[in-house]
Order: sequence, then C-alpha cells, then structure tokens
Amino acid sequence: MAVWLGSVAAVTGQLQHPTLLRNHQAIKYDSTPSQDPIARLNERLKSGEVSLERRGQSGYLQAVLDALKVPVESQLLVFSKTSFQAPKIGPKNPRAIYFTDTVSVGWVRGGEVLEFVGQDPRQGAVFYTLSQTSDKPVFERNDACVSCHASEATHYVPGMFIGSVFPGVDGTTMYGPAYTTDHRTPFEIRWGGWFVTGTHKATRHMGNAVATDPTDLAAMITPQSVHTTSIEGRFDPAGYLSLNSDLVALLAIEHQAKMLNLFTRVGWEARIGGKEAGRTVDQAAAELVDYLLFVDESPLPGPITGTTRFAEIFASQGPRDSRGRSLRELDLNTRLLRYPCSYLIYSEPFDGLPDRAKQAVYARLWEILSGAERDARYAGLTPADRRAITEILTETKPDAAAYFAARQSTY
Repeated sequence: MAVWLGSVAAVTGQLQHPTLLRNHQAIKYDSTPSQDPIARLNERLKSGEVSLERRGQSGYLQAVLDALKVPVESQLLVFSKTSFQAPKIGPKNPRAIYFTDTVSVGWVRGGEVLEFVGQDPRQGAVFYTLSQTSDKPVFERNDACVSCHASEATHYVPGMFIGSVFPGVDGTTMYGPAYTTDHRTPFEIRWGGWFVTGTHKATRHMGNAVATDPTDLAAMITPQSVHTTSIEGRFDPAGYLSLNSDLVALLAIEHQAKMLNLFTRVGWEARIGGKEAGRTVDQAAAELVDYLLFVDESPLPGPITGTTRFAEIFASQGPRDSRGRSLRELDLNTRLLRYPCSYLIYSEPFDGLPDRAKQAVYARLWEILSGAERDARYAGLTPADRRAITEILTETKPDAAAYFAARQSTY
C-alpha cells in the first residue's frame, strides 16, 4: 500500500536526491548552525547554566527530559531493530522514545548514547547524541543519521518517520510488507514492531505482536495483541521510566512526523525557487494544507483511550480562543482532533517558513475554510468544522487573522 499519497510526485530532477537537496546553496544543511531546542540546551549546558544528573540504568535520560520539558507520559516503546542501536533492541529490551512538538528523545537500555532529534525552524530535523558514560555530557550533532532519515518517507529532507513492520521474535524485520504510517494510514496496518497500550474498538492492528511463522506473517495478530492495556511481564522493567506505550501518544507522533517534514520541504522549496524545485510554491502549499487539515484522515475505531495522562497533558497546551476552544482538543472517536487543523500551525517550524510560503499556505487555507473550494474531497470538513477552525485561528494566530481579515474585506 502506498501511504505517501502523492507526497513528492510533482517534484522532479535533482531535488529528489537528498544529498544534493540539503547541500544546495540556499539550504546548506550540513554547515548551517542550528537553532533547534537541543542546540539551545547545549549552549546552556556548556555555559554551566544547566547541569545533568546521571541516574541508574537510565543514565542522563530523566535529567534531559526535565531540561527539555518532555513528559514521561509521552513514552513510546519500539522493539523492532530499526535504529542504529539495533543490536541492543528487541522485545525484551525495547527502545523508549519521548517527544514534544519539536523534540524527540531515544533511550536504549545498555546503549552508550541517548539519541535526539530537534526541529530547527528553517533547517528541519537535526540529529544529536549524548554520551551516557561521560562525566561532562554534551550534545554532539550526528549528521550520519541523515543517511536513513532523508528519503521518500521524509520528502527527501532530514526528518522523522514512523514505520510498521512484521518483527520476528528477536525484533528483526521479517520479509513482508513494511509501511510508513501517518494519520491517513488504516488503523489495521499501524504499529508493527511497537508496543501499544490503550483501548479502542478495532479488531486489528500490528502492535504488540511478533511473527513466529515466516510463511504466515499475519498470524501474529491476535485479539490479545490487538487489545493490550498492560505490558507488565513482557520484559525486565529495570531502568525504564514507565511501562506504557500510550496509544494516544502514538497517534500524535504519527501525525506530527509527516507534518514537520512537510514544513521543512515546503520551506526549502520556497528558498530554492520554483524552477529548480519542480513545482510552484502554491502547489507545495496545497499539499501541506491538505495534510494540515487532515484531509484523507483514516477513521479511528473509537472511543480511544491511552494508559497515561498523555491526552490530558497534550490537550492542556497551546492557546485558546475566547470560547475556550483549542486546536489541541482531542476527539478520539472517529478522528484525532476535535477541530481538524494541526496544532503544529503554532510551532516554530511553521513560523519559520519563508513569507512567500506562509502566504501561500494561508491563501489555500482561506480557500478551503471559506468554502470557496468545493471539490468533493473536502466534504469531510463540515461547515461547522471550517467555521470553528477559522474562528480559533482568527483569535489565536495573529498573522492568520490579518490574512483572513484582508480576504474577507474583498468579499
């Protein structure tokens, strides 16, 4: 199944080669100093403003999460061998991932380093490691990660992606379909190689299971693997900060991985210029806005609940309008968000888009939200949805409000 629907199909030529793209004179990914959250924390660490305390088997993990304000409740556990620390990873020693809107932290028990991804407002995802054995820890930029994290799955820019595979009993990926997943992916093929804790009404997904029969990979999926609220007893818990891999957190990170990659891709294309990029900024913005507004979102088999306070923490963040509404309000019945517009519109990566790109995004947003766009594929955005999103953005996103006001005055 092709889950990257038309992702960069209109983009041709050398810009599909990740190395040429990121080394373009307008980008200079490898040589441009980053302004992502990890880089900012690193400066505070070097100056002595911040110190990190090492604790037991988890090392510097808790101290780093505290410094970056990353909640433990965001913990996800992946046991497929799909990391550069793969030899240490498996169902008995899953890799833990923690995240916010613009930071991801990876920990492997017994690993020599912690792994980090920080989202730079212009340059996209920047990768780092931090030694677990050093008495003077410092974040080291690690561009070697880009060899795997700049491909079709990321729109050829450095970024994150969520994979779903058929894992063997030791976590090794078995021969068979592998999927890159986001909010458009059918529920039943998500999360192969991940632990998933939560409740839902689906009869299938690929989480919590290992394939024991290479001739019948799908047989790994059972009612017990699909419906799991506890993974206690699956592995030794020593060093882990939690025994949860929250379903709601998985839904959130799936959405935002692709959203952030689209911000980077559109921003880079705008800086490079339409002729070289192979499509206009308006075309690039149209793709971004479709994803921003959850067009083609796969229906959720709700009601869905997680096993931590992640949903509560997530929904409490971000601005609210005068009626108390927020783009971070969750639905979790048939769709992720109550108001289908990405909360990442408030993020630094969105605000870091070149003005030309941002104006193209707002123009396309207005076309759809105002009802001027009547194509049937937008029918899932009801008049009530469009009105609510417009009202929330008008009160909480000043540059969007200014653009919408200017367009309304022309009617």
